[in-house]
Amino acid sequence: MERVAIATDGAQATGHFGHCEGFTIIDVEDGRIVDRRFIPNPGHKPGFLPMFLGDQGINTVVSGGMGAMAVNLFNERGIDVIIGAVGSVDDVMDQYLAKTLVSTGSVCEHHEHEHECGEHN
Repeated sequence: MERVAIATDGAQATGHFGHCEGFTIIDVEDGRIVDRRFIPNPGHKPGFLPMFLGDQGINTVVSGGMGAMAVNLFNERGIDVIIGAVGSVDDVMDQYLAKTLVSTGSVCEHHEHEHECGEHN
């Protein structure tokens, strides 16, 4: 079984991982969704969310944008990161299941939050 966490604001994949409302956790078995739930973001503290999500059994994290430190911490735990996701959680999961969701590699370099992470100014 795979367990995917999509950083979520409302029904949309969020542009900024650390400050999302929460995470849509989706369990996938044999290429289909077998469970789906939402967990609120427990708070943005540097280095915390990779540990928190890793402890939830997450295999893959999906977000519109994410800082380099978080990407590295996820990778150190053997968790795949897909950055650059845009659209509804349903659309993102459809792409994931079809294996067409590809990471853009856009890492958020700034933390002033005056821009959308994942975009370069």
